[in-house]
Amino acid sequence: MNVLIVESPAKAKTINKYLGPGYRVLASFGHVRDLPPKDGSVRPDEDFSMSWEVDPKAQKRIKEIADAVKGADRLILATDPDREGEAISWHVLELLKQRRALGKADVQRVVFNAITKNAVLEAMKHPRGINEELVDAYLARRALDYLVGFSLSPVLWRKLPGARSAGRVQSVALRLIVEREAEIEAFR
Repeated sequence: MNVLIVESPAKAKTINKYLGPGYRVLASFGHVRDLPPKDGSVRPDEDFSMSWEVDPKAQKRIKEIADAVKGADRLILATDPDREGEAISWHVLELLKQRRALGKADVQRVVFNAITKNAVLEAMKHPRGINEELVDAYLARRALDYLVGFSLSPVLWRKLPGARSAGRVQSVALRLIVEREAEIEAFR
């Protein structure tokens, strides 16, 4: 038996039809764990090590995936072909390792850009491992989001009551907007 993981239950249903009876296609429903919103989830002094927390909504899905993989010959991680998809595959794999659910299953990663029979079947001919560089990019982005947001948001809340949050992207975008508005005002 082969177990294939995608993000969406709609994709799982469609892909299951394409692959047939030798496959069980399950959905992760997106990200399965994240950094808990508390100080210390990212530790810069410890080589930026991170503490992850399984999303309570994902517990049941991870158990279902782990149970399916225990008797599988192959685990195929087929989440989206981008940094976030690679991260979801990595998180699922890490959780399965922690639960010792992999057994002797061969772990593979496949990516496809369309949910068509041809695209899926062609992707299945070209399995690879998880792209560690994409995972590292995700981890760096997630650490920055966490550290910047965790550091700046409390300052923002003190200085601007009613403000929501600050982050790595929105803070830069806001600065660009303010600078552009200043240019427009100076032009008048």
